[in-house]
Amino acid sequence: MKSINASLIAGAVAISIAGPAAAADMPLPVYKAPVAIQTGGWYLRGDIGMTNQKVKELTSPDPAFAGVSVVQKEFDSSMLFGLGIGYQFNNWFRVDATGEYRGGSTFTGLDVWNNGTGLNRYEGIKSEWLFLANAYIDLGTWWCFTPFVGAGIGVSRNTISNFVDFNMIPPNNALGYSNSHSQWEMAWALHAGIAYKINNNFTAEFAYRYVNLGDAATNDLIGYNGANAVYNPILFNTITSHDFKLALRWNLSPTETIAPIAMPAYAPPAAYNPPPAPVYAPPPPLMRKG
Repeated sequence: MKSINASLIAGAVAISIAGPAAAADMPLPVYKAPVAIQTGGWYLRGDIGMTNQKVKELTSPDPAFAGVSVVQKEFDSSMLFGLGIGYQFNNWFRVDATGEYRGGSTFTGLDVWNNGTGLNRYEGIKSEWLFLANAYIDLGTWWCFTPFVGAGIGVSRNTISNFVDFNMIPPNNALGYSNSHSQWEMAWALHAGIAYKINNNFTAEFAYRYVNLGDAATNDLIGYNGANAVYNPILFNTITSHDFKLALRWNLSPTETIAPIAMPAYAPPAAYNPPPAPVYAPPPPLMRKG
């Protein structure tokens, strides 16, 4: 019986000693670094797309053109290629400056004159260099997709080349041609599209753009024999285009902010007070029967 009581006392002492040691070995709360949120930065962009262009009207300073009725004035689609640099201020607003080459678009036209007895056919090539400063509003992000709208303003260098004018009515069958002519015009654009964030550095973009390229003109039309009695270039008034573009944006230097994370307050463990040692009570003496 004494050995059993001694074992109980030893166990109680061991528990009282192990208690403070276990408390001392408890791990402290692990601090988890806050998440960095990308909110902006410089980016480069590259664009490729297709144009769908129109011209409002064709005119000429030649007084005889007043009696001409233009019945066809069409451009073929052409490719566009652009580069730009921009800055994203936050999740909602960004700006960029872009330059692009708009490849040669074939123009065909047809007019009638002299009460329908005259018929002219036009052919030519139009191309541009377009430079825009743009601002965009990103409308929020869902599953990495961000719709946006924007506007831009800038200049366009419009070129008409390889322009010829065929008189289609015999016996004239005359031919006029023009040397290439370029001019700078004010341009503006409206944008709408959707962007997809591939990762923290790359964003793909599909966009529609309406752009007003201003005016263009041919050089003076010259007869096939090199003679011309009147100054009669063809003026392309108000050229517009509906463009569809694919772009890739490369984020160069993201601006990062630290998202605040509420950390639980750490309370140190209470001081250990060992339980009182059990009081040993000797067993009562055995009673012997006489």
